Amino acid sequence: MGTTILVVDDNESIRFTLKEICHFAEWNVIEAASGKEAITIFNKMKPDLLLLDYHIPNGDGITTTKAIRKLNQHVPIIILTVDERQEIADSFMEAGATDFALKPIKAPDLISRIRLNLKVSKLTEDHHSAFVDKGIKQDTLMSIKNHLLNQEDAITIDQLKEALPIAYQTVHRYLNYLESKGEVEVMIQYGKKGRPKNRYRLV
Repeated sequence: MGTTILVVDDNESIRFTLKEICHFAEWNVIEAASGKEAITIFNKMKPDLLLLDYHIPNGDGITTTKAIRKLNQHVPIIILTVDERQEIADSFMEAGATDFALKPIKAPDLISRIRLNLKVSKLTEDHHSAFVDKGIKQDTLMSIKNHLLNQEDAITIDQLKEALPIAYQTVHRYLNYLESKGEVEVMIQYGKKGRPKNRYRLV
Protein backbone atom coordinates (compact mmCIF):
# COMPACT_ATOMS: atom_id res chain seq x y z
CA MET A 1 0.00 0.00 0.00
CA GLY A 2 3.01 2.26 -0.22
CA THR A 3 2.57 3.63 -3.77
CA THR A 4 0.59 6.82 -4.30
CA ILE A 5 -0.89 7.79 -7.68
CA LEU A 6 -2.04 11.33 -8.52
CA VAL A 7 -5.04 11.14 -10.89
CA VAL A 8 -5.61 14.37 -12.87
CA ASP A 9 -8.83 14.64 -14.89
CA ASP A 10 -11.65 17.19 -14.88
CA ASN A 11 -14.23 14.44 -15.45
CA GLU A 12 -15.35 13.13 -12.06
CA SER A 13 -16.61 9.80 -13.41
CA ILE A 14 -13.28 9.13 -15.13
CA ARG A 15 -11.41 10.00 -11.92
CA PHE A 16 -13.66 7.53 -10.08
CA THR A 17 -12.93 4.79 -12.64
CA LEU A 18 -9.17 5.41 -12.45
CA LYS A 19 -9.32 5.44 -8.66
CA GLU A 20 -11.11 2.08 -8.63
CA ILE A 21 -8.50 0.58 -10.97
CA CYS A 22 -5.67 1.85 -8.77
CA HIS A 23 -7.36 0.63 -5.59
CA PHE A 24 -7.74 -2.81 -7.20
CA ALA A 25 -3.95 -2.83 -7.65
CA GLU A 26 -3.58 -1.70 -4.00
CA TRP A 27 -2.26 1.78 -4.76
CA ASN A 28 -3.21 4.91 -2.86
CA VAL A 29 -4.92 7.64 -4.90
CA ILE A 30 -5.09 11.41 -4.64
CA GLU A 31 -7.07 13.48 -7.13
CA ALA A 32 -6.92 16.79 -8.99
CA ALA A 33 -9.42 18.28 -11.45
CA SER A 34 -7.13 20.81 -13.16
CA GLY A 35 -3.51 21.43 -14.07
CA LYS A 36 -3.13 24.14 -11.44
CA GLU A 37 -4.57 21.93 -8.71
CA ALA A 38 -2.34 19.04 -9.83
CA ILE A 39 0.83 21.13 -9.43
CA THR A 40 -0.25 22.34 -5.98
CA ILE A 41 -1.06 18.81 -4.79
CA PHE A 42 2.10 17.37 -6.35
CA ASN A 43 4.17 19.90 -4.41
CA LYS A 44 2.47 18.96 -1.15
CA MET A 45 2.06 15.20 -1.51
CA LYS A 46 4.95 14.13 -3.79
CA PRO A 47 3.17 11.12 -5.37
CA ASP A 48 5.03 8.26 -7.03
CA LEU A 49 3.29 8.57 -10.42
CA LEU A 50 0.83 10.82 -12.29
CA LEU A 51 -2.06 9.82 -14.53
CA LEU A 52 -2.62 13.03 -16.45
CA ASP A 53 -5.44 13.79 -18.88
CA TYR A 54 -4.52 15.68 -22.05
CA HIS A 55 -7.48 18.10 -21.93
CA ILE A 56 -7.74 19.66 -18.47
CA PRO A 57 -8.59 23.23 -17.38
CA ASN A 58 -6.15 25.74 -15.85
CA GLY A 59 -3.13 24.42 -17.70
CA ASP A 60 -3.47 21.67 -20.31
CA GLY A 61 -1.62 18.35 -20.14
CA ILE A 62 1.53 19.60 -21.87
CA THR A 63 1.80 22.76 -19.73
CA THR A 64 1.22 20.71 -16.58
CA THR A 65 3.79 18.09 -17.61
CA LYS A 66 6.42 20.80 -18.12
CA ALA A 67 5.59 22.34 -14.73
CA ILE A 68 5.87 18.96 -12.96
CA ARG A 69 9.20 18.28 -14.66
CA LYS A 70 10.59 21.51 -13.20
CA LEU A 71 9.71 20.13 -9.77
CA ASN A 72 10.80 16.53 -10.31
CA GLN A 73 12.88 14.98 -13.09
CA HIS A 74 12.08 11.34 -12.33
CA VAL A 75 8.42 10.88 -11.41
CA PRO A 76 6.60 8.90 -14.14
CA ILE A 77 3.88 10.83 -16.00
CA ILE A 78 1.39 8.74 -17.98
CA ILE A 79 -0.78 10.76 -20.36
CA LEU A 80 -4.42 9.75 -20.86
CA THR A 81 -5.85 10.76 -24.24
CA VAL A 82 -8.26 9.80 -27.01
CA ASP A 83 -5.95 11.47 -29.54
CA GLU A 84 -3.71 8.97 -31.35
CA ARG A 85 -1.84 11.50 -33.51
CA GLN A 86 1.93 11.10 -33.51
CA GLU A 87 2.53 14.85 -33.21
CA ILE A 88 0.60 14.89 -29.93
CA ALA A 89 2.70 12.03 -28.59
CA ASP A 90 5.88 13.79 -29.69
CA SER A 91 4.82 17.02 -27.97
CA PHE A 92 4.23 15.20 -24.70
CA MET A 93 7.49 13.29 -24.89
CA GLU A 94 9.36 16.55 -25.46
CA ALA A 95 7.57 18.04 -22.44
CA GLY A 96 8.71 15.13 -20.26
CA ALA A 97 5.93 12.51 -20.30
CA THR A 98 7.06 8.90 -19.89
CA ASP A 99 4.11 6.93 -21.32
CA PHE A 100 0.61 7.05 -22.86
CA ALA A 101 -2.66 5.24 -22.28
CA LEU A 102 -5.48 5.63 -24.77
CA LYS A 103 -9.06 6.22 -23.66
CA PRO A 104 -11.31 4.40 -23.08
CA ILE A 105 -9.05 3.00 -20.38
CA LYS A 106 -8.61 -0.76 -20.12
CA ALA A 107 -7.76 -1.77 -16.56
CA PRO A 108 -5.23 -4.57 -17.29
CA ASP A 109 -3.32 -2.37 -19.73
CA LEU A 110 -3.23 0.60 -17.38
CA ILE A 111 -2.12 -1.47 -14.38
CA SER A 112 0.71 -3.05 -16.37
CA ARG A 113 1.82 0.37 -17.65
CA ILE A 114 1.83 1.83 -14.14
CA ARG A 115 3.79 -1.13 -12.77
CA LEU A 116 6.37 -0.87 -15.55
CA ASN A 117 6.78 2.89 -15.10
CA LEU A 118 7.16 2.53 -11.34
CA LYS A 119 9.78 -0.17 -11.82
CA VAL A 120 11.76 1.95 -14.28
CA SER A 121 11.47 4.95 -11.98
CA LYS A 122 12.92 3.02 -9.06
CA LEU A 123 15.82 1.86 -11.19
CA THR A 124 16.65 5.30 -12.56
CA GLU A 125 15.84 7.63 -9.70
CA ASP A 126 18.40 8.48 -7.07
CA HIS A 127 16.50 7.05 -4.13
CA HIS A 128 17.39 9.71 -1.64
CA SER A 129 13.79 9.89 -0.55
CA ALA A 130 11.93 10.55 2.65
CA PHE A 131 10.73 6.98 2.78
CA VAL A 132 14.11 5.37 3.40
CA ASP A 133 14.74 7.45 6.50
CA LYS A 134 14.85 5.37 9.65
CA GLY A 135 11.50 4.87 11.32
CA ILE A 136 9.49 6.68 8.63
CA LYS A 137 6.89 4.55 6.85
CA GLN A 138 5.42 5.82 3.62
CA ASP A 139 1.81 4.79 4.30
CA THR A 140 1.78 6.53 7.70
CA LEU A 141 3.46 9.62 6.26
CA MET A 142 0.98 9.82 3.39
CA SER A 143 -1.99 9.35 5.76
CA ILE A 144 -0.87 12.32 7.84
CA LYS A 145 -0.10 14.49 4.79
CA ASN A 146 -3.38 13.57 3.11
CA HIS A 147 -5.37 14.52 6.21
CA LEU A 148 -3.51 17.83 6.52
CA LEU A 149 -4.13 18.51 2.82
CA ASN A 150 -7.89 18.31 3.36
CA GLN A 151 -7.96 20.78 6.27
CA GLU A 152 -8.77 24.44 5.71
CA ASP A 153 -7.09 25.50 8.96
CA ALA A 154 -4.03 24.39 10.88
CA ILE A 155 -4.79 21.57 13.34
CA THR A 156 -3.31 20.16 16.53
CA ILE A 157 -1.66 16.80 17.14
CA ASP A 158 -4.72 15.74 19.17
CA GLN A 159 -7.01 16.44 16.21
CA LEU A 160 -4.76 14.43 13.91
CA LYS A 161 -4.52 11.58 16.42
CA GLU A 162 -8.30 11.33 16.72
CA ALA A 163 -8.90 11.48 12.96
CA LEU A 164 -6.49 8.81 11.79
CA PRO A 165 -6.09 7.26 14.53
CA ILE A 166 -2.33 7.14 15.21
CA ALA A 167 -0.59 7.31 18.58
CA TYR A 168 0.23 10.83 19.81
CA GLN A 169 3.98 10.15 19.93
CA THR A 170 3.94 8.80 16.36
CA VAL A 171 2.03 11.81 15.02
CA HIS A 172 4.44 14.14 16.83
CA ARG A 173 7.50 12.36 15.37
CA TYR A 174 6.13 12.46 11.82
CA LEU A 175 5.16 16.14 12.10
CA ASN A 176 8.66 16.97 13.36
CA TYR A 177 10.05 15.05 10.40
CA LEU A 178 7.84 16.95 7.93
CA GLU A 179 8.79 20.23 9.58
CA SER A 180 12.50 19.40 9.17
CA LYS A 181 11.85 18.81 5.45
CA GLY A 182 10.09 22.16 5.13
CA GLU A 183 6.78 20.49 4.25
CA VAL A 184 4.84 21.49 7.36
CA GLU A 185 4.44 24.87 9.02
CA VAL A 186 4.05 25.08 12.79
CA MET A 187 1.79 27.80 14.16
CA ILE A 188 1.75 28.54 17.88
CA GLN A 189 -1.65 29.38 19.34
CA TYR A 190 -1.71 31.18 22.68
CA GLY A 191 -4.83 30.68 24.80
CA LYS A 192 -6.05 32.54 27.84
CA LYS A 193 -5.05 29.65 30.09
CA GLY A 194 -2.50 26.87 29.99
CA ARG A 195 0.41 26.23 27.67
CA PRO A 196 0.35 27.44 24.06
CA LYS A 197 -0.66 24.82 21.48
CA ASN A 198 1.13 24.00 18.25
CA ARG A 199 -0.99 23.79 15.13
CA TYR A 200 0.24 22.27 11.89
CA ARG A 201 -0.54 22.74 8.22
CA LEU A 202 1.05 21.65 4.94
CA VAL A 203 3.20 24.33 3.32
